[in-house]
Amino acid sequence: QVQVVESGGGLVQPGGSLRLSCAASGSISGSVFSTYKMAWYRQVPGKQRELVAAITSGGNRNFLDSVKGRFTISRDNAKNTVYLQMNSLKPEDTAVYYCYAEITDSRGAKFGFWGQGTQVTVSS
Repeated sequence: QVQVVESGGGLVQPGGSLRLSCAASGSISGSVFSTYKMAWYRQVPGKQRELVAAITSGGNRNFLDSVKGRFTISRDNAKNTVYLQMNSLKPEDTAVYYCYAEITDSRGAKFGFWGQGTQVTVSS
């Protein structure tokens, strides 16, 4: 019922920047994007998916230690979109980046929805 679609990945040189976008559509029992917890994860082959950044409906944020000071997560509720601004990129940031939406329905049940992923490659 909820679709999550990432965009904005690509190839960038070390020290460069990218902005990833994640747009959500659909709903569960009339759910509203502004109430969702949104997050970005990343994964490389053979390793576990790891949380990169998250933002709550109230605007609280948390980040993976290795990206603090370089990445920023933000949301535009009018556009049903969350962004990940990635600055000072390093080769270790190379991964498939996934958007995740956590929705709490009217009964209090929680659901999670994943995007398809977008590739970020940092290389010279």
